[in-house]
Amino acid sequence: MSAQDLQTRMKAFSAELEGELESVLSQSLRMGEKDRPPRLMAAMRHGVLGGGKRLRPFLLTEAARLCRAAASDSQIPPVSSKIDPDLSKIPALCLEMVHCYSLIHDDLPAMDDDDLRRGQPTVHKAFDEATAILAGDALLTLAFQNLTECDLPAEIRLELISGLASAAGIGGMIGGEVLDHEARTTTPRSPPPQKKQKKKTGALLRYACEAGAIIGGTNAVERKALVTYGETVGLAFQLADDLLDATATTEAMGKATGKDAEAGKGTLVALHGVEAVRGMLAEAVAEAEGALAVFGEEGEVLAALARFIAERES
Repeated sequence: MSAQDLQTRMKAFSAELEGELESVLSQSLRMGEKDRPPRLMAAMRHGVLGGGKRLRPFLLTEAARLCRAAASDSQIPPVSSKIDPDLSKIPALCLEMVHCYSLIHDDLPAMDDDDLRRGQPTVHKAFDEATAILAGDALLTLAFQNLTECDLPAEIRLELISGLASAAGIGGMIGGEVLDHEARTTTPRSPPPQKKQKKKTGALLRYACEAGAIIGGTNAVERKALVTYGETVGLAFQLADDLLDATATTEAMGKATGKDAEAGKGTLVALHGVEAVRGMLAEAVAEAEGALAVFGEEGEVLAALARFIAERES
């Protein structure tokens, strides 16, 4: 798949997902709710709508489609052949809400202290710090509420909920954020940058792939291949992000750049330099593509996505 075809596919998906997110954040009161504070809802909408690559939900949806396509001609019986991969819609938007909650909190003064996100004022700048914290909290809980109510078999919902909690929690994204915060006051060699990247960025990307495998219905071999792909793509994403922070402009990124060096963070760029990290990125993309070999030509969309992550300019 060409880069242009992939971007066309991603834009179409993003537009559809935007509509779904708009609906979830605009609908009437849900069971148990007495009201929806307008300022809180406005802050949540500001933090979620109006931009973003929607990479994680796209990855989840494409992984589900890939597994269903592979199941049709695989000689290894899938775990489930009765789950419609179109049912990935709700888990995908729940994953994006968790991601957006993390961005709102990551931008706060006590964290990365950013004024811009996607070219717009961050939530705490557009509103205030307390509202930003509460908007992030509300997105996280709303994501799990929607995931518990989605139209999937109970055992599948339970696996998705458990997996997302793990990926977003102490051993995943939050644990990685702690390491990232500690990296401001430690040397580049401690903690190991790879460990931080695996947790902070890689956990949700890995979950997206595994959740897609669960929903799409696949066998253990293909599920393991997608997990490996997700872990490697997570590393590639963080390597690319660190490179962009070191080399791109604020205008291109839609957020401040050069902050890792300014904060003295222990990134791989700080430890090894730009060119060495570019080599690591190329190796990560090759490994991600190799993990998809079990899917043959059907894996081309995800292979193209790995290349897109490495070559992106924002």
